[in-house]
Amino acid sequence: MEPNTWTLSFTLYADAVLFDMDGTLTDSIQAVEAAWGKVAKEIGQDPVKVIAATHGKRAVDNLARFKPRIKPEDMGDEVAKFEESILYFADAYNLHGPGSSRGSSVESGTPLAASTSDASTPSLTPDNQSSASSSRRSSFVSSTRLSRSSFARKLSTKLLHLMNSPKYKVWQVLDDLDPELEAWQIEAASVDRSVRILPGVKKMIDSLPNGRYAVATSGAKTYAYGCMNRVGITPPPVTITADDKRLKAGKPAPDPFLLAAKCLGYDATKCIVFEDSPSGIRAGLASGATVIAVCTSHERSQIEKCGAHFIVDNMESVQCEFENGKVKLTISS
Repeated sequence: MEPNTWTLSFTLYADAVLFDMDGTLTDSIQAVEAAWGKVAKEIGQDPVKVIAATHGKRAVDNLARFKPRIKPEDMGDEVAKFEESILYFADAYNLHGPGSSRGSSVESGTPLAASTSDASTPSLTPDNQSSASSSRRSSFVSSTRLSRSSFARKLSTKLLHLMNSPKYKVWQVLDDLDPELEAWQIEAASVDRSVRILPGVKKMIDSLPNGRYAVATSGAKTYAYGCMNRVGITPPPVTITADDKRLKAGKPAPDPFLLAAKCLGYDATKCIVFEDSPSGIRAGLASGATVIAVCTSHERSQIEKCGAHFIVDNMESVQCEFENGKVKLTISS
C-alpha cells in the first residue's frame, strides 16, 4: 500500500491581481545586481552591502541614498542612465559576447559597446526556468575582482573560436575596440545575464482577463517595459512604474499598489498582490491587499517573517481561474 499524500490547498477570491515585476514575473537579478555592483565600485563601497540595501526599492531612492550629490534636476537622467546599464548587462552576452555567434552583431562588426536600450533591441528568447540561486548572491561581486586586461582576455578567449569562420571578423572587432571599452562593458559581455520569465507566470497571466491585473514595480519605465518585452510579457495597460508622477512614495510604502488598484477601478483591499521581496511584501500589506509571496529571489527564511498571508515556491503552485466575475486563485502546498 502506498503511503498517503496530503495536499493542503486554499482558495481565494479577488477583484484583481497586482503583480510586482522583477523577481515576481521576470528574473533579471543578475543584471540588476551587476548594475548596482558597478555603482558600488564607483562610490568605493562594498558591492554586497549596496546590493542588499537596494532590493525592492526604486532606483531614484537608492541613488539618492548612495549618490547624494546628484542634483534634483539631474536625477531623472541618472535614473535612466542606471536602468539602461541594467539592460546592457542583460543583453551584452547575446548581443556582443559568445551568445552573439548566431546573430548578426559580430558578423557585421557592430561595436561591442553599442547601445542596447533603443527600440531596435531584439527581444531575448523567453525561458521558463529561473536562472539564479534564490540567495541573491551577486554574480558581479566576484567578477569585479578581475582587472580590465583580464576582462578583455576572458571575452577574447570565448570569441576566438569564431575566427576560423570566414564570415566572422571577431579579431577585427577585438583589435579595433577593446582599448576603447570600459571594463564593465567587457565583463558584461562575458556573462549571460539575460532576463527570463519565471515559472508559472505565463500561465497565470494568460488566465486573467484584461482589466483584472496590473503591474506595480520599483523599476522606472525604461527598465520595466524593457524587461517584460524581452520575455514576451505584454505590459498591461495599468503598469505603474517608479517614475510615475502620481506616486508620492515607492515601496515599502503602499502607494504603487494603491494606485494600480485605483486605476483598475477596484479597492486594494479586494485585490491580491504577488511579491518576492521584503520591501514589496510590506508595501502589499500596507495597501490592505492579500499578499502571496514567491520564493523566486529570496530564501523562504528571508521572507517568512515579513507578514505575507501565503508563501509559495513560485506561481506554479497557484492555479488561476475567472469565475462568476471574480478572480479565483487556488494555492497548493
